[in-house]
Amino acid sequence: MLRGKNIVLAVTGSIAAYKIAYLASMLKKMEADVTVLMTENAVNFINPITFETLTGNKCLIDTFDRNFEYSVEHVSLAKRTDVVLVAPATANVIGKLANGIADDMLTTTVMACECKKIIAPAMNTHMYHNPVVQDNIKKLQHYGMEVIMPDTGYLACGDVGEGKMPSEQTLLEYILKEIRCKKDLLGKKVLVTAGPTQEKIDPVRYITNHSTGKMGYAIARHCMQRGAEVTLITGKTQLEPPLFVHTVEVESAGDMFRAVRECYEEQDIIIKSAAVADYRPVNVSEEKVKKKDGELSIPLERTEDILQFLGENRRPGQLLCGFSMETENMVENSRAKLEKKHVDMIAANNLKQEGAGFGTDTNIVTLITKDGCEELPVMSKEDVAEHLVDALLKL
Repeated sequence: MLRGKNIVLAVTGSIAAYKIAYLASMLKKMEADVTVLMTENAVNFINPITFETLTGNKCLIDTFDRNFEYSVEHVSLAKRTDVVLVAPATANVIGKLANGIADDMLTTTVMACECKKIIAPAMNTHMYHNPVVQDNIKKLQHYGMEVIMPDTGYLACGDVGEGKMPSEQTLLEYILKEIRCKKDLLGKKVLVTAGPTQEKIDPVRYITNHSTGKMGYAIARHCMQRGAEVTLITGKTQLEPPLFVHTVEVESAGDMFRAVRECYEEQDIIIKSAAVADYRPVNVSEEKVKKKDGELSIPLERTEDILQFLGENRRPGQLLCGFSMETENMVENSRAKLEKKHVDMIAANNLKQEGAGFGTDTNIVTLITKDGCEELPVMSKEDVAEHLVDALLKL
């Protein structure tokens, strides 16, 4: 995922330094080349050998260390770096970077880097809210650095408030947003629908399906990483909303239809991956729910056909993709849907295939357009998202 990418993790003297060991491990599993810089104070919180073991690279602390091939180390490292993350960033190092002070290996290297710099403050809440620290953070932002706002919670010093460094997963998402993908969707607006909808029968029961939303969430996250401004309209799921994506939560098919209708005209790409409940109860009350042969008999009506609406009301230049889940005649049924709904592409899968369908981390998809179809092998839903967007952009 990150093969060929060079990442610098700059660790300063904070108890939160231990989290960066987990982050370094996550990045190495993604095949990134990771180099860790540490201040002398950071060594008091975590041993450099930990980072060297996890990354396979020497942990750099001393500007005048002679134990490396001859080069101006902080300059040569800066030239090959794709992104720098300063985390945890103490008030001291924030002040240095904001005011041009470079007096150790970490600050000299960060100053020499021309790539994106991401800063994650971590400190006592009263120190964080000190006007001097806040002014220095504003300076960093003025100079083009991205500052991750700290979490609120119980701090190591015993205080409760802002100043807690976010989780390793959050830090990873900031890095992935910056370097994982080419930014060929920069300036584009993308709308993705995901997850199941629910149609209430009574205060206790509802009609729904087995969708988990994983495919739609993967598509939304991937489009964001390619630079798009993404809106995700989602039914109820157990998933955390993707960072950097505008998420709209809905319940019923009618809710989703109205949310789509409000914003579809301004979108450049629309991908409908939601598994909308096809039917809803009609004027149901406990008295009207009848039992037939021991089973509930409920009067039903079809819900709104969101994809049909989008196909019939699309503006010129919009790209429109829908999903089709079938159990037989997958290609034929999906091609008929492509023509009937007036869309550019259908992503079809067969629920009977192992590795495809609801609740899995993988999918097996056939991408169908008017000019042909492309059968993809079983792959992660993140990889499916990448192939799907690539195919859409070729249209």
